[in-house]
Amino acid sequence: MPSALSTDVAADLLRRGRSLEWITLGWNIIGVGILALLAFAASSVALAGFGLDSLIEIGASTVVLWELSGTGQARQQQALRLIGVAFVGLGAYLAVQSTIALISTHRAIPSWEGVVWTAVTAVVMFVLAAGKRSTGRALGNPVLETEGRVTFMDGLLALAVLLGLSLNLALGWWWADPLAGYVIVFYAIREAIHIFRPQAN
Repeated sequence: MPSALSTDVAADLLRRGRSLEWITLGWNIIGVGILALLAFAASSVALAGFGLDSLIEIGASTVVLWELSGTGQARQQQALRLIGVAFVGLGAYLAVQSTIALISTHRAIPSWEGVVWTAVTAVVMFVLAAGKRSTGRALGNPVLETEGRVTFMDGLLALAVLLGLSLNLALGWWWADPLAGYVIVFYAIREAIHIFRPQAN
């Protein structure tokens, strides 16, 4: 935490950081249930993958709330590693999921509900991500700042799924959403490298 911050300012920033994480946590807990129903109804690989991403975001938010409850370099490093593992897990799952979907020519049922949910989620995640990055930077807290990138990736994934669902709905392009998944795989790998090998950046 930067030494120039007064106690009151630092306390306000910590409260803001916790509030952002609780909002993210609540949104994704609700989202997991909604996405499970939508994925089942539409037989959508993309929506199922987005549900998994929401689970990882729940884990990341829980890690940051734990980290914000205390201080110390050791706790920060441990929290960062846990977020890095979440990135690796998400990237690996999406790589396998997208490849299977392409090879099997899996065709999801077009879903207007999925389009609406992913569009709203993208906006919410980008707003939350910006708040976490700015708050984490002001606090000098790399864990909150890094988790902001997890939330940003959640927004990117929402856009990718939204694009895939929209192209399937409008043009019948079933292959659009698994291809979009590979973009998120690349982002996840890059962020994992940033956490585990910061000297490589």
